Amino acid sequence: MASHSHAHASHGNEPQPLVGHLVSYSTLFGTGAALLFLTVITVAARYIDLGEANIYLAIGIAVVKATLVSLFFMHLRWDRPFNLMVLIGSMLFVVLMMVFCMMDVGQYKKDLVAGNPPDVQAYLQENAPYAPVAGK
Repeated sequence: MASHSHAHASHGNEPQPLVGHLVSYSTLFGTGAALLFLTVITVAARYIDLGEANIYLAIGIAVVKATLVSLFFMHLRWDRPFNLMVLIGSMLFVVLMMVFCMMDVGQYKKDLVAGNPPDVQAYLQENAPYAPVAGK
């Protein structure tokens, strides 16, 4: 049997390459503050009646927040352009699907009954008399 020597040179003193991208604390805290501010705006916008534009406002704020997270916390701002293109393509696909869903809702909106369905409302009046009526 042959014995093999597994002696390796010490790697303790060699400089190690940095992996990824280091982001300053000011950038991270600034992004976090922007996300908190946008969250406050989202909650405040809930109390403003813009009609059907409320959903578009909420989606717009969510898109801005998702963009901040992906650019700074997921480091896509400093990554290869291909990864950014994959993200943008995925987001465009999601937007396209949401547009199709909203178009579908518009087709049957005239058939919707305002408030809760009668059997649900009867159950709520019996078991939760102070529950709000949906859609009124």
